Amino acid sequence: MLADLSQDRPRLGRSSTAERVADILRDHISKGSFRPGQRLSEESISEALEVSRNTLREAFRLLGHEGLLDHRLNKGVFVRLPSGEDVADLYRVRRVLEGAAVRRAPTEQALTGIKEALRDAEQAAAEDDWQGVGTANIRFHQALVSLNESPRIDETMRQLLAELRLVFHVMENPRAFHEPFVDRNRTLLGLIESRQPEKAAAYLDDYLDHAERLLIEAHEPNR
Repeated sequence: MLADLSQDRPRLGRSSTAERVADILRDHISKGSFRPGQRLSEESISEALEVSRNTLREAFRLLGHEGLLDHRLNKGVFVRLPSGEDVADLYRVRRVLEGAAVRRAPTEQALTGIKEALRDAEQAAAEDDWQGVGTANIRFHQALVSLNESPRIDETMRQLLAELRLVFHVMENPRAFHEPFVDRNRTLLGLIESRQPEKAAAYLDDYLDHAERLLIEAHEPNR
């Protein structure tokens, strides 16, 4: 079922651009609205966003370069499922970006974003909404990387996390995967708030090792 994109029209402004359309579609991927293997209808999306087919095709091309979409000759555009090798590489980048972030002194603004994402995850878990937990977890790590105070790193992380969200779909039991990381996020936040950067970095390394191992095992169960 196609996500409801019509509500995103105001984000396009008066002059809709391929970059803005790509931003909207990337956000929906990050929220889990599109699943790997899903075919994206040019007609439906262009009508929902009220943009031209040419603009949409350029947005598709941008997201294809980010590893989020596949263009299949004579078949259309599909949401991509990252491979096990992609997962390993995503986690290499995460270790660099998030490891640097937790070693910096946190600003109050960044801490507020991290806390809000954690609260949303806890609320979604209480409601047994594990897709919502996954979305909140994505926001938690985006807010964590904002500790670097770099717009370029923020944008890189945003693209990376959208790809990571596609990886989450391979988990057959979302609760079993996401639930432990709500607690781990709480512990990590505590280390950051108490100004223990080296302990936070060591904890984050173990955290990312744990998550990567689970996801690669789901991708390649006989590995």
